[in-house]
Amino acid sequence: MAAVRLWSPRRRCVRSTARLALPLCLLLFAALLYVADRRLASHADAPFPIAPQVAYDEALAVAGFGGLDLDGVVPPPVPVEGAFRRGDTVGGLLGSLGLPPQEIHDATRALSENLDFNRVRAGEPYAAFYASDEHRLDALEIQLRGEGRVVLARRDDGWQSSWLPFEKRLVPQFASGVVEGSLIGAVIDTGAPVQLAYRMADVLAWDVDFSRDLRLGDRFEVVYDEKQVDRTPSGLGQIWALTFDNGGRRLEAYRYGGEYYDEAGRPLQKMFLRSPLRYSFVTSRFSHSRLHPVLKTHRPHWGVDYRAKVGTPVLVTASGVVTFAGWGKGSGKMVKVRHPNGYLTAYLHLSRFAPGIRPGARVRQGDVVAFSGNTGLSTAPHLDYRVQSNGRWIDPLSLDNLPADPIPEERLAEFEVWRDLFRGALERDSPLDRTPVEGDGAGDDSIRVAGRDGAEPAAGTSSAAGR
Repeated sequence: MAAVRLWSPRRRCVRSTARLALPLCLLLFAALLYVADRRLASHADAPFPIAPQVAYDEALAVAGFGGLDLDGVVPPPVPVEGAFRRGDTVGGLLGSLGLPPQEIHDATRALSENLDFNRVRAGEPYAAFYASDEHRLDALEIQLRGEGRVVLARRDDGWQSSWLPFEKRLVPQFASGVVEGSLIGAVIDTGAPVQLAYRMADVLAWDVDFSRDLRLGDRFEVVYDEKQVDRTPSGLGQIWALTFDNGGRRLEAYRYGGEYYDEAGRPLQKMFLRSPLRYSFVTSRFSHSRLHPVLKTHRPHWGVDYRAKVGTPVLVTASGVVTFAGWGKGSGKMVKVRHPNGYLTAYLHLSRFAPGIRPGARVRQGDVVAFSGNTGLSTAPHLDYRVQSNGRWIDPLSLDNLPADPIPEERLAEFEVWRDLFRGALERDSPLDRTPVEGDGAGDDSIRVAGRDGAEPAAGTSSAAGR
């Protein structure tokens, strides 16, 4: 028994050491695995001397190798693609791509002839090209988004660079669809970009409140411009023609002379927008007696509540002058705007004001004046929108809209010809090749082409060059 008691402390010590050593060994093993994995990953990602297998782009390869033999004797090189990260420099990139230090100076000097290094931002893509028979950097292409690309190439007499501006195009497009849930969903189903739904809502903002007027089965047809940079979609141009069948009424819109008009030449623009929010839902209406959700007493509700997440842009519904921007007690942060003919609009429970919004500031219809919130006596994020006429609160949803000036009589015949051209395009379900009456904001160096896929117009058709 004495011997057992003598060895028991030693056994306990061994067991404790083993329990401590086991997790330490496991941690060490995991660390070794991590280091090995990182080395393998670094080796696989290194552009020099072994290029990773990335997608081959023949256009890039040819751009980088001006005198490349494409007859099969010398196979096209595979580019090593990447993007600038924050803090990267052009010289540092050339070094990481395997260019010897003695050549970096000559290469950067050649690049500087066609590239302002200060304009290269994080995220700008590049493609490096290596000689197919040796691990030697032979060309580098750097793209500046929306502008063009600079190509650096190795020549017999040293490095040379050239600037290749992007080709900017306007391609007429056509889309038609049926609303089965939301306008956004219907636009996406046509294959058009989602931004088109917002543009359509802007065009019809004076006649359609998309928070309450949209109906299942509503149909639309639209002719618009798609902006392309090097044949890649890069945004939307103008909407030129739009029809919208909404709950039994047919709305038509045609862009002419910088504004939108209906089929009779009457302007779509009116004194008030139908809603201060592009997309939302009415949660509470104008009432002379409503149970207040916080005070639990019946009192008038002089506005319309729209459901909106905190930070949703609030649009002023008519042009005017800001008379108040501050704290309105139970109304929380609030903006009031005075309009012509004795009208005043108010926007309550805001989270913050837009820059420059203060008493005396002039605003134009559709300007963002604030952002929705949940301030004051409010139980959830929303916007309370109110309208006053000659000192009396009125229901914003029953507001009679005053139209803007129509097309002058002497230009009406010209408008009708313009309208009928687009009506024909809508009936044929196709875009229209045309010379626009106005500038469309696509850039002075853009060109206009015809056809849904950007094909060049046939002989005898119009394809007006950039403005």
